[in-house]
Amino acid sequence: MAKVELKKPIVEEIAASIKDAQSVVLVDYRGLTVEQDTELRKQLREAGITYKVYKNTMMNFAFKGTDFESLTPYLEGPSAVAISTEDATAPARVLCKFAKTANALEVKGGVVEGVAYDAKGIENISKIPSREELLSKLLGSIQSPITNFARVMNQLAEKGGASECEAAPAAEEAPAEEAAAPVEETPAAEAPAAEAPAAEETPAE
Repeated sequence: MAKVELKKPIVEEIAASIKDAQSVVLVDYRGLTVEQDTELRKQLREAGITYKVYKNTMMNFAFKGTDFESLTPYLEGPSAVAISTEDATAPARVLCKFAKTANALEVKGGVVEGVAYDAKGIENISKIPSREELLSKLLGSIQSPITNFARVMNQLAEKGGASECEAAPAAEEAPAEEAAAPVEETPAAEAPAAEAPAAEETPAE
């Protein structure tokens, strides 16, 4: 069987993996112990990241004509590729964090959301919080005013509530109205009595 035919399935596998990828990061894994390599694969898998070791020539063929063709200069020496189709910053975040405890792991470069970055750029990308963290912070900022409002309402309820504050004036106004009613009726009842003497004085003159 020709070498080209042997390579084709592998190239197609890589091409299929990067087709919907949001980010692809290349690393040099030389020097990692078996334990370190196992732990790295475990962390990447838990983050939903595909991690595989391929020959540079295979990746070179698969990258051609795609956004990841810019990674060709980094295809030197042993290379492993980390691919994420969901969280664009996940590969950079996991790999750079792991590299701090495993000096043998070297981040070469990567492409995140169509933009190529060198090792330093990938390190900066790794500092961006995950989507879950960003959503959590956003939700927290939205809930904060609601929480404060609820706290104020709870304090009002403990002190008797706003309803009682409004009920008091209403209760005080009722007697005032009742007391005023007789005052208005009294002059009306006495009016005829005041006019009677005027009618009696006319004959006396």
